[in-house]
Amino acid sequence: MIKFPLYGLLLTLLFSCNKKYVSDVNVVKKPNVLIILADQWRAQATGYAGDPNIQTPNLDSLAAMSVNFKNAVSGMPVCTPFRGSLLTGQRPLTSGVFMNDVQLDTAAVTLGKVFSNEGYNTGVIGKWHLDGRGRSQFIPPSRRQGFQFWKANECTHNYNHSPYFDNNNPTRKFWEGYDTFEQTNEAVSYLDRNKTSNQPFLLMLSWGTPHEPYDTAPESYKKRFNYKDIKLRKNVPDSIKERVQKDLAGYYSHIAAIDDMIGNLIKTLRKNNQLDNTIIVFTSDHGDLLGSHGTFKKQQPYNESIRVPMLYHIPERFKIKTGDRNAIMNSEDIMPTLLGLCNIKIPKTVEGINYRSYLEGKEKNVGDETLITCVQPFGQWNRVKHHAREYRGLVTQKYTYVRDLKGPWLLFDNENDPFQLINLVDNSNFAKIRKQLDQRLLDRLKATKDEFLPGMTYIKKWNYPVDETETVPYKG
Repeated sequence: MIKFPLYGLLLTLLFSCNKKYVSDVNVVKKPNVLIILADQWRAQATGYAGDPNIQTPNLDSLAAMSVNFKNAVSGMPVCTPFRGSLLTGQRPLTSGVFMNDVQLDTAAVTLGKVFSNEGYNTGVIGKWHLDGRGRSQFIPPSRRQGFQFWKANECTHNYNHSPYFDNNNPTRKFWEGYDTFEQTNEAVSYLDRNKTSNQPFLLMLSWGTPHEPYDTAPESYKKRFNYKDIKLRKNVPDSIKERVQKDLAGYYSHIAAIDDMIGNLIKTLRKNNQLDNTIIVFTSDHGDLLGSHGTFKKQQPYNESIRVPMLYHIPERFKIKTGDRNAIMNSEDIMPTLLGLCNIKIPKTVEGINYRSYLEGKEKNVGDETLITCVQPFGQWNRVKHHAREYRGLVTQKYTYVRDLKGPWLLFDNENDPFQLINLVDNSNFAKIRKQLDQRLLDRLKATKDEFLPGMTYIKKWNYPVDETETVPYKG
């Protein structure tokens, strides 16, 4: 029989061990993940990237404590295809999500499902654009791809009368005022609610801005930008100068508003002692041409369209150095990289690259080049009205090489010609380089089982309905 003093000593020792165990568990708690997603924000339009027209102090502060994938691209620079790759780690032809307003298969293996299965609280706030059943329709839990908390809507660009659905309530509600502010406030509330939870969280905050319409930001932000003072990129023709300046003034007003919201998010994470255990990814689904090369919006293979900001804030305990990285991260690489950082097994369905070893400095021969794709041009860049073309391209750390269905189309030396003013595809001095890039592109297409067929072939395969411009029509 154990005498009381010895029994008490044993209890004390056991309590101390348990206390230490609990403390250790807290130290190694799985990291939270916050994905901050903007819509149509090109990589060039930030303070830290050197844009002379905009100051982004809060984003610059985030960049200073993050890894900056300065060569990141949106592999298929359109909203829905990017989001499909983000959620599945797959390329558009694999998932079938290669046009706007189509549905991601509800049986897909997604970020939301994987993180939920690992015990994470998961949530989406803002724009979804993966349901394909109408842009203002209720999306039931069975079509939310594993995300639990839900204050979202399929798609809208009316930022001052923006609808959303509150979790399982099928009644449409509207954010009060400018939705970028209201959605951020909801995200702040989500962070506050989860600060004492024993479960980590995965939250995707998805803004509709700075996508057009450009002139709808709050007046206080619009007043900061006089369009006549806007400096244009060298590849914008003089004939459209005034229109582009006016568009950019509005574009930057949205960005300035977003920058303040990024500051609110970081402030909240600091206040809640969550910043040191939260991976933050800031990116955009594609860029915006805004007059570069005499054209607008996205889809096309130029840098203003395909290049996106890509910041990874990674807690210090990972011992990953901050600063610029040259590797070309693509859309499908985000999911496996997040899973790798969180020590979660990467599903076999994933096609992207897990960059954790690269970030840790253990692997260097990765991210030298990546694919860009346009399966079927549509919408504002369709074949019927704008003579658009399907393409496949290879982006390296120096070159952009693109071929269409007829053969080689574009070759740019991005180091010596950052504005892509000179197409070298027929330049005899670059014939050897073109041949090498063409073979590497063809090898990549073969490895990914991409036959590079006309776009309508894939539309028929997936049975997507299209209108006279070969675009999937969207409903309200």
